[in-house]
Amino acid sequence: MLRLLSCSATLACILGDFNKPLRSCVGYRATCLAISNRALMLNDRIQSMSRLESSLAKAEDYLSKLPPDTSYSEFEYALQGMGFERGWGNNAERVLSMMRLLSDILQAPDPSTLEKFLGKIPMVFNVVILSVHGYFGQANVLGLPDTGGQVVYILDQVRSLENEMLLKLRQQGLDINPKILIVTRLIPDAKGTSCNQRLERVGGTEYAHILRVPFRNEKGILHKWISRFDIWPYLEAFTEDAASEIAAELQGVPDLIIGNYSDGNLVASLLSYKMGVTQCNIAHALEKTKYPDSDLYWKKYEEKYHFSCQFTADLLAMNNADFIITSTYQEIAGTKNTVGQYENHSAFTLPGLYRVVHGIDVFDPKFNIVSPGADMTIYFSYTEKEKRLTSLHSTLEKLLYDPEQNDDHVGNISDPSKPMIFSMARLDHVKNITGLVECYAKNTKLRELANLVLVAGYNDVNKSSDREEIAEIEKMHKLIKQYKLDGQMRWISAQTNRARNGELYRYIADGRGIFVQPAFYEAFGLTVVEAMTCGLPTFATCHGGPAEIIEDGVSGFHIDPYHPDKISAIIADFLVKCKEEPSYWVKISEGGLQRICERYTWKIYSERLMTLAGVYSFWKYVSKLERRETRRYLEMFYILKFRELVKSVPLAVDEEAHNVNSI
Repeated sequence: MLRLLSCSATLACILGDFNKPLRSCVGYRATCLAISNRALMLNDRIQSMSRLESSLAKAEDYLSKLPPDTSYSEFEYALQGMGFERGWGNNAERVLSMMRLLSDILQAPDPSTLEKFLGKIPMVFNVVILSVHGYFGQANVLGLPDTGGQVVYILDQVRSLENEMLLKLRQQGLDINPKILIVTRLIPDAKGTSCNQRLERVGGTEYAHILRVPFRNEKGILHKWISRFDIWPYLEAFTEDAASEIAAELQGVPDLIIGNYSDGNLVASLLSYKMGVTQCNIAHALEKTKYPDSDLYWKKYEEKYHFSCQFTADLLAMNNADFIITSTYQEIAGTKNTVGQYENHSAFTLPGLYRVVHGIDVFDPKFNIVSPGADMTIYFSYTEKEKRLTSLHSTLEKLLYDPEQNDDHVGNISDPSKPMIFSMARLDHVKNITGLVECYAKNTKLRELANLVLVAGYNDVNKSSDREEIAEIEKMHKLIKQYKLDGQMRWISAQTNRARNGELYRYIADGRGIFVQPAFYEAFGLTVVEAMTCGLPTFATCHGGPAEIIEDGVSGFHIDPYHPDKISAIIADFLVKCKEEPSYWVKISEGGLQRICERYTWKIYSERLMTLAGVYSFWKYVSKLERRETRRYLEMFYILKFRELVKSVPLAVDEEAHNVNSI
């Protein structure tokens, strides 16, 4: 999990010049003091370790005589006289608990007590979350190129995080309101989304906003969307612009910066270095794992994907981060049969460019497993009848069964009585949606047992500008025609209404359908969690996060996308068994729901993230001298290698400007 410093080093930090290290390591920098406009936790009456110990003893004796629910305001003046200020708790019980934790650390320090103490200190007031590429918005963005699960993840994360921050601050007796900024790219050509708005409040929150900053070069602002593989030349200028915008919005610097994906993690590294702020990285997916042998044959992929920039950025970001969050263990160190995403970066070669001999240590204590969940106001069990959105059922029936062809769907379902095999994902190669279609098409028994319903991307190549998606669209139409799937298959274009998508999962569960996630590789699998949360028996790839989310045969089933015949056989056997024994469907459905409640909720996630932010902020302070040499090496690598690689990536040209030049 995490490694704490030796007891002597810990004591030296906490006790040596106590006042200064405590204030610094728990975030009581000038910005925090400006927010609170008053001292927190300690005042000038405590100037030494001996005075701290005696003051703690007096305070504990005083508080132990008060009723546990006594409000802090009733004894605030007494504690101030002993040297203590707000931040310990909002009532006598919480303040006494915090002070006893600190006394335990002073008398007999141990890692678990220190972690618990640091996790309770109100350290984090302002958070910046980086998600640079794609269309980041709250409506009409899902299904657009490079826009999918990461957007959903961050919006749910922010809502949960704000709730946890508010709860934590109030429990510690503070009336400070937190601020959360999601920093992303502003896209003037917003395609009907809000991505051309500079500032947008996040729905369901009070203090969280999306802050958008445009890409620019010497010719001015870039107006159109560009692929996540092509954005590297813009990130350094974006970082400088974002730093100014963040400072203006927060009136200072944040307490925590969270990066997402390769580009967001690189920007987070640059901002963290610039501002001296604790940095957390979330990969979501590392492309090196998704494309086998993409290191050895990087030159073959370079023109299309620019992996040399991406792999270099990943190395820089993961080594610069103070801590890294993964959704599953396999992302870090893999399984007995597979190599982990981060493990894949420990040693590799880009022939003719450079060789990595120690890219990352997967046993470094900066790695932490913190699994997300699904928004349970949207995704909940099909059995919760009172919460069901039954008013949407007529819309869903039209979406699934309307025989008239339109831009929203391709294909028809001629026998609605059969259960549905359902999948929802972006339409790119890695998600393997076309592989699922072919798997279904070739199994006659499966086609007799169930219909196939897919929600994925566009169904018209003229509507897509993404290279991979266009290829998959063409392949999908070819398969439908080749195997004569009309009547048994419905291909619906990407749906952006999350509330309706949640009810779609449940509607399919009503008909005893199943959910299939057939990706060649899936870093986590948010749709897997969503489907299980809605009670759908789920079949998901064994390559990546779903292998940990699902207990095979108990809360769902593992499938191997590289063996499509076995997939169709597993699904057919399940459907046959459910037909013969209806309670079996219910058993797997309930197993999935239980698994979600135990491991995959946003409440568990946000509590853990706040604790880690406290621990690693403390660690960042006490270990800053040890990291100086590493940071110098990273600076050199960035300047001498990464900047040179970025120069090889062609700058995007806005279509409008290109057309004018052509004329």
